[in-house]
Formats: sequence, structure tokens, C-alpha cells
Amino acid sequence: MSEFHQIENTVYKGAPMKEAKRAMIFVHGRGDSSDKMQLLAEEIVDDPEMALIFPMATKGTWYPKGFMADWEENQPWLDSALAYIDQLVQEIKQAGIKEEDIYFLGFSQGACLTIEYATRNAQQYGGIMVLSGGLIGPTLVKAHYKGDFKHTPILIGCSDIDHHIPLNRLEESKVVLEQMNAILDYQIYPGMDHLINDDEKERVKVIIAADEF
Repeated sequence: MSEFHQIENTVYKGAPMKEAKRAMIFVHGRGDSSDKMQLLAEEIVDDPEMALIFPMATKGTWYPKGFMADWEENQPWLDSALAYIDQLVQEIKQAGIKEEDIYFLGFSQGACLTIEYATRNAQQYGGIMVLSGGLIGPTLVKAHYKGDFKHTPILIGCSDIDHHIPLNRLEESKVVLEQMNAILDYQIYPGMDHLINDDEKERVKVIIAADEF
């Protein structure tokens, strides 16, 4: 699937992987590169021992259709994107960083990809920040979701009128995550645009700071 998303496009910042004690993967939205995620990391991360990892989608898109489109409309790009994130997780683990010290943050299409990957590979992570996104698919397929989050803190933040993310899908995602033993910080912001707000940034900082050495 390398013809779709290329791990070679990944940008690495922060602590060198071999020296880092923690790592965080930032997954950008549709139509963006990793640049905005790099700027966000400068705002929210204050840990010299954290590796910062910025995957980049081919042509700025992780998958071509909406996140609730029929499965076949987003394939094989979706599988390629999930495989890309998994490659990064394996790379982090090979550097000696444990799963409970791995963090994820995604926005919009990147948020959908982030929570879909994590829920298909649930275990105790450091934290997962899902900003304007929900689980992928026209309907939720419980057979896709495997593992136990073991009280991983997960932030879901989104507008109640987001034209990309229906409120009912946020609620459905919340139920799945709680059933898999995640600790949810679930924030719905009335009338907000499709963006990352200051309150979300502060909540992200709290999750990151909770496990600082």
C-alpha cells in the first residue's frame, strides 16, 4: 500500500526517538500538510523528552470521501492510512518507548483516522486527543474494535453544529470508547466553527502533563 501514503514523508521534531521517553503522533486534517500540526505542537507541548511525529497524507488527504461514506468509497486509501499510523507506532516501540507513553492527536479527518486506528488497536496509551472527529464508517462495525484502553484518557472535542461531524456519531463513538474502558473527557461546544479552540488546547495540555516525568 506504499503507493498511497508514504512513511518517508513523516516529519520528526522534539526529542530524537532513541533518546525520548515519550512520543506523540499528530495527524493533520484533509487539505492540510503537517505544518499546522507542527505549529500546534509548539503551543501545547512543553516536554524536552517527548518525540513529536507528524505523518503527512499523500495529496493532503487520508481518504477521498467523507468519514461516514460507504467503506468501499474510501478504500484502499483508508487501509493505507491505518497502516501508516501503525508503522509509526511500531517505530516508536522499537525505539524503546512503551505504549503507555505514546500519545495521539488528530484534527478533523486526522481525528477520525486517529480514533479509528486506536480503537482497532486498543491498549493503554498515554492519551488520545480527538478534535472534531469520530469513528469511521456508514455504521459502526463492532468487529473492527479490539482490545482494552485500560483507562487511557481520551479527549473528544467538537462543535454541536459541525457540518462534517454529526452529533449522533460523536455520541456513538463515546459509547464504544467507554465500553472499551477509556476515560472520556467529552466536550461539545455550542455553535463553534470547525476548528481547535483554546479550551481544547488546555485540556490537551492537562492530559500530556499528567504523565510528565
